[in-house]
Amino acid sequence: MARRGDNIYHRKDKRWEGRFVKGRADGRTQFGYVFGTTYREVKEKLVIAQYEWKTRSKAANQNRATFRAISESWVKESKSCLKASTIAKYRDYLRLYLLPKFGNQNMGDIKSADVSAFCSGLLSNGGMERQGLSSKTVAEIFRVIKYLRKYALNRDYTVGYSGDCLTIKQSQKTMRVFSPQEQKRLSTYLIEHLTPDNLGILLCLFTGIRIGELCALRWDDVSLHERKLRISKTMQRVRVGNGTKIVTTSPKSECAVREIPLSDWLCKYLGDAYQAGSFLLTGDAEKSIEPRTMQNRFKAVLAACGVADANFHALRHTFATKCVEAGFDAKCLSEILGHASVNITLNRYVHPTMALKREYMAKLAAA
Repeated sequence: MARRGDNIYHRKDKRWEGRFVKGRADGRTQFGYVFGTTYREVKEKLVIAQYEWKTRSKAANQNRATFRAISESWVKESKSCLKASTIAKYRDYLRLYLLPKFGNQNMGDIKSADVSAFCSGLLSNGGMERQGLSSKTVAEIFRVIKYLRKYALNRDYTVGYSGDCLTIKQSQKTMRVFSPQEQKRLSTYLIEHLTPDNLGILLCLFTGIRIGELCALRWDDVSLHERKLRISKTMQRVRVGNGTKIVTTSPKSECAVREIPLSDWLCKYLGDAYQAGSFLLTGDAEKSIEPRTMQNRFKAVLAACGVADANFHALRHTFATKCVEAGFDAKCLSEILGHASVNITLNRYVHPTMALKREYMAKLAAA
């Protein structure tokens, strides 16, 4: 191939070919090409092609950003609309998993196959001991990846992966629900040993409030005259820097701010312990008990009354199941539990017993 001028060649097929350097990839020079029937035509095309390539490259580089830069901007802007505990959780996912893998890569260079392989690796050998992370945790990490994609695209940055590049199936865990015998044993023990802690546990068993809501609960939130309980705060331990701290904030959603009716017999025990202005669990206006401490005390109560070990949240599952067995309307129960939709109530918290299923089958047979 005869050469004439800078990177302009006369080919054997009688055409003229012009080349210009685009860059290097995998150790090799990458070229752009133009063709024409005359040397002058190719030379003019080459000038135009080089200019257009430089213009496109400059524009593309202006719309490129690293995964780390996008994540830092996203976290900073999300602080105003997300709870401190949620931000802390997302920071942990970024610090432990996402930034070590994708931090220095441009968002446009991360492909769907990269994201899919990364999540599969977390499922099989993620975690400190490479035991594999739960599907729920990996699904939450993937949710962060999708949030970052949406954030980057809304600001006109180039993103190389899709938001639906994989589906992570989550297995439904069997929820611990106390049997009628366990409920009776537990409530009897709590009433016979009615300390502030035990009164709080009894309240959760018969109202379904969360452990964080209980720890933040003050006696001023209890109206004995109207026989109702107002939930407007929750307490959580969140990560701050290299440590953690206790924060009291509004509940996880607007629906979680709610009023719950109280039964007459529960009001009797609450009335005997009422101390205006103080925390329900301590009787002190300043001192409170954090959720982790309350969880440990609850486990000690289970051991003392001979009930098999369970997490504090089992009280909430048990309450929801009892309500269904008592014939509660699903919408009513959803509002008492503070759920955003009835589906959450039915899918996660309602666990009909075999006895209830037999009762329904018997009614059907009789009909």
